[in-house]
Amino acid sequence: MSRYRQLLRFARSYLPLLFACFGAAVIGSVLDGFSFAMIIPFLRAVFGETSLLPAAGQNGVERALQWLVGGLISRTDPEAAFRNVAIMILGSVLLKNSMLYGARLGSSVVQERVVRDLRNALYRHLQGMRLDYFQRTRGGQLLTRMLADTEQVKGLLGDQANALLQAGATVVVYLIILFALSWRLSVLALVLAPLVILALRPVVRRLGRRVRRTLDDRGELTSLMQETVAGARLVKAYAAEGYERRRFAEAAGRYARGAIRVQSLALATHPINETFGAIVTVLLLWVGTRLATGPGAELRPESFIAFLFVALRLLVPLKTLANFPAAYAQAMGAGARVLEVLDQPADEATAPGRETAGGFERTIEFRQVSFAYDGGPFVLSDITLEAKKGDIVAIVGASGAGKSTLVDLLPRFIEPTRGAIMLDGTDLRQYTLPSLRGLMGIVSQETVLFNDTARANIAYGATDRYDQAAIEAAARAANAHDFIAAMPRGYDTFLGERGALLSGGERQRIAIARALLRDPPILILDEATSALDTESERLVQEAIDRLLRGRTVFVIAHRLSTVQHATQILVLDRGRIVERGHHDELLARGGLYRRLYLLQFGAEPRPVLTA
Repeated sequence: MSRYRQLLRFARSYLPLLFACFGAAVIGSVLDGFSFAMIIPFLRAVFGETSLLPAAGQNGVERALQWLVGGLISRTDPEAAFRNVAIMILGSVLLKNSMLYGARLGSSVVQERVVRDLRNALYRHLQGMRLDYFQRTRGGQLLTRMLADTEQVKGLLGDQANALLQAGATVVVYLIILFALSWRLSVLALVLAPLVILALRPVVRRLGRRVRRTLDDRGELTSLMQETVAGARLVKAYAAEGYERRRFAEAAGRYARGAIRVQSLALATHPINETFGAIVTVLLLWVGTRLATGPGAELRPESFIAFLFVALRLLVPLKTLANFPAAYAQAMGAGARVLEVLDQPADEATAPGRETAGGFERTIEFRQVSFAYDGGPFVLSDITLEAKKGDIVAIVGASGAGKSTLVDLLPRFIEPTRGAIMLDGTDLRQYTLPSLRGLMGIVSQETVLFNDTARANIAYGATDRYDQAAIEAAARAANAHDFIAAMPRGYDTFLGERGALLSGGERQRIAIARALLRDPPILILDEATSALDTESERLVQEAIDRLLRGRTVFVIAHRLSTVQHATQILVLDRGRIVERGHHDELLARGGLYRRLYLLQFGAEPRPVLTA
């Protein structure tokens, strides 16, 4: 129930509408009971009774009808009385259905708004998670929880909740009528009814476990599909279509088997309900017939028929109540997966920092900084460095040396486990994340573009801040204007999923234009030319040269030839700075930097000529 209360928080603002729906459902249930109670005078008219409501020996229902509508159906004119009975039955049915329609419509509004709020909360929460959460969580699982799981939960807070309340109200109204007609038959029905619930308990328990496994399988299937679509080029390049088909078929088969097991358990509730309902009905008929037709009959025939009508009608809301645990188990299985994400701490949303970073004037310092992921071994150890305004700091080292981790500390994608990073003498943790990141531009090797226009991709996140002239100026400086202008709709051309309509060099130039437009004083550059052809590399390198002017730059260097003019070069090995200095100085030492240089070029280095 604690999980359900967590989900119910999202319905709090809609409680007035929910209570209105519940009230309409209760009124509808009362009118439904009234229409069935009117069967008694209707049957008396059909049987040719002189009085539609007997004056003596009345049961509770007949006395209530006498008080409510006795004046309309006790007239001496049988035809007028019969007409009034028919009109009241039709009127009550019409009003009942109007009330139930309003209740169901209102509950649908509530559930759609609740699932909207739940998705918004989940999306906001994900935006507050650190990068390492997304690195260890499969995207398909998150998509499934965002879309499919929230869709499955919504009925629990809307239609299913309203149906449960309506069924409960209907059961209460019907039980009042049944007890008023015959308390003996009613007690018998109440004694037998719990058998249905007891028979369903083991089914519902197994169903809850199966649902959770099946939802996990669906998340894996979504992840696999997402990976295959994103890696379509690689799949075709390696002729791996058959391999991917087998992987997908296995995942789809596993999900289908789980879904079939869930459906087999969920569908089993129906025949169980029907079987026990039939048993209850047969017993009621047997006992009721004896009460209505035997010597000293306690129940009039028309009242017994009305009792059977209401008792049979009672099976519908009872079935709803009996089936609810199965629906609840399925919805809560999905809800638990959504709440698991919301239970994860949103570190960025609660990150320390109250000051606004107004600019960068002097230095960035790493003071004995160490970092480890979730209590694991240290990825970085005792990093100490100073970068002055305008410096170009190159970071080199073998794969896994900790280069990307080091630069991820600057925009606070991750926080130091030990030590501190100072910006003009102030710890980065004192600054708010938006203001700190506003000082930085990041151009990575894997350019991220969205299926939006070229204009929106260049001015990403601030399309209302920059006019067309500023966007074009940034594109020209990045050598991107010419190919953008040549596209069918120029700057209004959509670039496709992940910029699929562009070449690698064009995507990089869009990313550089984005950074130029933002004009940050600090730049983080994951060398962007290593996978390009000669012409694209030349154009991108020209754009990068413009981007570097007047900025403090931290560049992850994959090609050592590109960092020869760096202000300082840091050589990382197993998370430690093992060498630092200028290009020629490091080569002369004959250490790790020289070995990396020889591995790349296979020849003795030449000295760098300076002007």
